[in-house]
Amino acid sequence: MKLTSFLKSATILLLNLVLIIPFSFAQEIEEDMYNESCTSIMLGKNATDDGSVITAHTCDAYYRTWLEFVPAQKYDRDTTQKVYWGTMHTSSAWSQNGMELKGEIPQAKETYSYLNTAYPCLNEKQLAIGETTIGGKRELRNRNGLFLIEELERITLQRCTTARQAIKLIGELVKEYGYADAGECITIADTKEVWQLEIFGEGSDNIGSVWAAQRIPDDHVGVSANLSRIGELDLDNSDYFMASENVFEVAKKLGFWDGEKTFKYWEVYSGSKPFTIREYFVFNTLAPSLNLKFDSDELPFSVKVDEKVNVRQVLELYRATYDGTEYEMIRNLKVAHKKRGADRKVVSVDTIVSPAAHPWLSTDRRNLLNSLEKDAVVRQRPISVQYCAYSWIAQLRDDLPDEIGGRIWFSYDVPRLSARIPIYCGNLSLPKSFSICGQDHFSHESAMWAFRRANRLAMVNWGTTKDIIEPIVAEYEDKVFSEINFVEKRALELYKQDKKSAGTDNETQLCREYLTDYSNSFARSTINRWWELGDELWVKMRWKF
Repeated sequence: MKLTSFLKSATILLLNLVLIIPFSFAQEIEEDMYNESCTSIMLGKNATDDGSVITAHTCDAYYRTWLEFVPAQKYDRDTTQKVYWGTMHTSSAWSQNGMELKGEIPQAKETYSYLNTAYPCLNEKQLAIGETTIGGKRELRNRNGLFLIEELERITLQRCTTARQAIKLIGELVKEYGYADAGECITIADTKEVWQLEIFGEGSDNIGSVWAAQRIPDDHVGVSANLSRIGELDLDNSDYFMASENVFEVAKKLGFWDGEKTFKYWEVYSGSKPFTIREYFVFNTLAPSLNLKFDSDELPFSVKVDEKVNVRQVLELYRATYDGTEYEMIRNLKVAHKKRGADRKVVSVDTIVSPAAHPWLSTDRRNLLNSLEKDAVVRQRPISVQYCAYSWIAQLRDDLPDEIGGRIWFSYDVPRLSARIPIYCGNLSLPKSFSICGQDHFSHESAMWAFRRANRLAMVNWGTTKDIIEPIVAEYEDKVFSEINFVEKRALELYKQDKKSAGTDNETQLCREYLTDYSNSFARSTINRWWELGDELWVKMRWKF
């Protein structure tokens, strides 16, 4: 064999091995911790076709996958609220190892129920909080502060009903007790509006924090994807901007800003280019008329959508791996496939995905391909990634009671490959399998593993299995959207019935029981189907390993 042919064959073999080797989640997460983790898409109420306000979150990291509803509480006397570190990595309950009690703050007289995910996300009053880590300059971080971002989210959901209240409370808490986390963006939404709050530490000399918040205009879409996005601050316009009192002072003190140059929050406190492929892709998809360029120095903070957006379009964005675009992950990894007739003659030649290629290449694998291929366009990280623990899209609607109006579309594992499950503010409980964490061991009792097992098997021979799994994802999405309007109409009837017979603490009990039964039944049906799908793929893939 000629040396060039040998090298070509060896390169192809190396690529196939790189693409098909099973994933090491912990290693990939460590590599991609800040610049390739979560994604939040936000839409104002006039940007959606049903008037809902939307925020979202992909928990793209090795975080816990159990979740639960924490009930509302009333306290007859003064007490304290414990503040922990390590809540995102517990096995199945708050009492598990790994949590560290860091301090206490005064407890509220009354708290709201909330959905407790790794990053707590939704309360009974239709307040939702998404999250993405944005890193920021290292000089800002101070580990002596009390709060990590997930605890700020939890306490905010327990105590607040609106986005503005939430921002104010967070500002008060970190000013008094300090902020100890890396730079974080939380996308805070209620039934009226959605805000993007970006927060950093105050530096080694002070345990406080510095933060700014900007509102997404009602007819706009915004995206947070692991980089600071807030630019110039117009603090005279309190309807769209808020910030900590020290936002300019800290920048001068640490030498980040000379007081003369135009102050841009992202530039001063982060310094990184203020957008990634994800912001560009979402903006370009929903506002193509702007003709935005990926090689621009800066993109707008948010953009007006060309047409009102349906929530199913948002679900589609979260499945994005840039197929059909110049950023497609499996570009140049396709092969010609000959179809033969009964006489063994070739009747057609189709281009299919190479059996070893799929759209979920980790950073090191993408870097290898980018170095071997000398084309001008570099492969980019997709919105849908293989190391996603869970994700959700929240819809908040002011034309319905809170119990019905607030819903999230929840899924485990890879967003492109898993069905979405509706969970309402009014839910009383979740299936037991949602309470079993799946990150530290395989378990048939864990809902997460129904999806992860099937999804990983689908990646083994993506060129074939995508035609098996994706129609099932579409089938379950079609099913839930064909039912959801009837379900909510019936829930509203029960809500009105409950109100007529009010007089107990459980004044919307029938409505909430109905929503819980529907949500949990749909969840169990979906989980069972993905266990079956995993079994089917084991059989189909038996010769592919």
